[in-house]
Amino acid sequence: MTAAPHMPPIVETPPADAAADARRALVWHSEDDTAAFAQRLAAQPGLAHAYITLHGDLGAGKTTLVRHLLRALGVRGRVKSPTYAVVEPHEAPGLSPHASTVWHFDFYRFDDPREWEDAGFRDIFANPGLKVAEWPEKAAALTPPADLAIYIEAIDEHQRRVTLHAGTDAGRGLLRGL
Repeated sequence: MTAAPHMPPIVETPPADAAADARRALVWHSEDDTAAFAQRLAAQPGLAHAYITLHGDLGAGKTTLVRHLLRALGVRGRVKSPTYAVVEPHEAPGLSPHASTVWHFDFYRFDDPREWEDAGFRDIFANPGLKVAEWPEKAAALTPPADLAIYIEAIDEHQRRVTLHAGTDAGRGLLRGL
């Protein structure tokens, strides 16, 4: 008889490389770094059907990132924050021929779950297109798990500490491509 285990453990810890594959930390030293990140993200093939959440305090740079991402996807014209409208749709010619709509949500003022149904958000999330949400914690019980969660923290006026967390296989694919 050997001391080697003969039964697999009931609860297994995922391999260390799987956890590393799901997170990445960055520092953006300027808005140019934010724009460059948005360019790389826009080039990812799985982006057209992703749900990306943006986390951070007021002024951290969430909307700035969305503006750069939309520009990288070919959106022209004024890009405004959907703080009061809750959602702004954008046609992004650079996204995908099969799903060219980007839905930019800002749940900062969202406080009534009935609004979710009334506004048709369930239908939006059920259909193709990129969904990007600021302040997702305000609607967390109603949204699917984020493919990619981006946490932005201001270090100073120009620099940002950024943590990327892939919550799904699709998110891990996005993260690997960055």
